[in-house]
Amino acid sequence: MKIVVAITGSSGSIYAKTLLDTLTTLSAQTKAVGVVLSDNARINWELELGTPDFSPYPFLFYEKNDFFAPFASGSARYDAMIVCPCSMGVLARIATGISNDLITRAADVMLKERRKLILVTRDTPLNLIHINNMKTVTEAGGIICPASPSFYSKPSDITSVVRTVTDRVLDLAGLHPDTYRWGESPTP
Repeated sequence: MKIVVAITGSSGSIYAKTLLDTLTTLSAQTKAVGVVLSDNARINWELELGTPDFSPYPFLFYEKNDFFAPFASGSARYDAMIVCPCSMGVLARIATGISNDLITRAADVMLKERRKLILVTRDTPLNLIHINNMKTVTEAGGIICPASPSFYSKPSDITSVVRTVTDRVLDLAGLHPDTYRWGESPTP
């Protein structure tokens, strides 16, 4: 599977970090992982996580205006794109077809090629514009997956709580993380 991960400037860098951490363990399931960050994503990553260092990740990182990135075209046949976290501004640009950077261009490609586009929205509360933009993206074939953790697995720390979201997102993308499944006994 070839996958794109876009990280935007919404608060919630821990979701993006946990998603990338888990993706490093799924290398047998991925053929390529491309990552693109907005300027505000870099700022929030450092603010929320304390470091702007992405060198531990074995993925290809692309600049936000690199329209030569393979996933800027449908002919590269990327299977899925995850925007995590997805700001309301990026959601709005995707919903209205404004492809002004690599993130929104790649999302547009996913929708036009009928491939998986998963937006991990984090903002709350929502106004009617946000809700209508989510409706538009959903009607176009995208998946809105709010960063709303679940607790039936009895997560014991912040990473476990975050993984209830990111593992679900990876499931939606078509990957198979080692995670709690409904009906199983939670791990102590």
